[in-house]
Amino acid sequence: MITVTRDVFRLAEAFTISRGSRTEAHVLTVAITRDGVTGRGECVPYARYDETLESVTAEIEGLPEGITRAELQDALPAGAARNAVDCALWDLEAKTAARPAWDLAGLEAPGPEVTAYTLSLDTPEKMETSARKHAHRPLLKIKLGTPDDMPRLEAVRRGAPDARIIVDANEGWTAQVYADLCPHLLRLGVALVEQPLPAGADEALIGMDRPVPLCADESCHDRGSLSALKGKYDVVNIKLDKTGGLTEALALRDAARAAGYGVMVGCMVGSSLAMAPATLVAQGAEVVDLDGPLLLAEDRDVPLVYDEHGVHPPQPGLWG
Repeated sequence: MITVTRDVFRLAEAFTISRGSRTEAHVLTVAITRDGVTGRGECVPYARYDETLESVTAEIEGLPEGITRAELQDALPAGAARNAVDCALWDLEAKTAARPAWDLAGLEAPGPEVTAYTLSLDTPEKMETSARKHAHRPLLKIKLGTPDDMPRLEAVRRGAPDARIIVDANEGWTAQVYADLCPHLLRLGVALVEQPLPAGADEALIGMDRPVPLCADESCHDRGSLSALKGKYDVVNIKLDKTGGLTEALALRDAARAAGYGVMVGCMVGSSLAMAPATLVAQGAEVVDLDGPLLLAEDRDVPLVYDEHGVHPPQPGLWG
């Protein structure tokens, strides 16, 4: 039996990117029960990819009850619906076999990974205050994506002089804005820039200087995206809601490394259940950004553990 429920998690504070703000995380939880055993997965439908809670629910409810993980890869395209079902099937397989998902996937036992903490888009003054509050964290991610981002960058660096910083423009810059900012990104010690230009306009990156590594986010969904990234990006951001689950995420990670790309593992704003399978993909990644639960005011039972070592792999009571 496959069931889909809608869950809402309050955020600790408003979360803002260049496309808008939110105060809640709206997610879909999939539960698959077979022979008395239940596996769970979570997804976050994303309007940027023409997904809604209703459309993704309909995709999931249209699947045959006994679908296998292998059959699922062809039954649904990469995206949120396939992600929740794929991860639920991994959890189901692990619980049925009484073996952890990492073992079933042929991986080494996972450990904690240092994760970024995201500062949402705001005024330079408020972003400096937020940076100062979180300056103890080793890696900060700054949401930018407007023509007036230079004061924000300066403010965050003042607030957190020692933190490693990555920047996410969320497709919000033009080629000219990016070119103007490049020397300042380097001067301020920015380690990575995510998706500076819109996915449909990133051909402009070919031939441009990349003094700071560029990471493809909206331009990279699954293995089929890789061929179009050559000459534009240095790193790919793997998110399970884009790849359509753990199965394709692991395959994309291996293909990206084979093609010479660095790996970042990211997330939508969701609960610990959404992050849990991503911790397997995150092992050894150059950048890990699995901070969704840190942005929430409430979380799942048996949540992921975050401490000075980073985000820890899930306990069986949560997933896998």
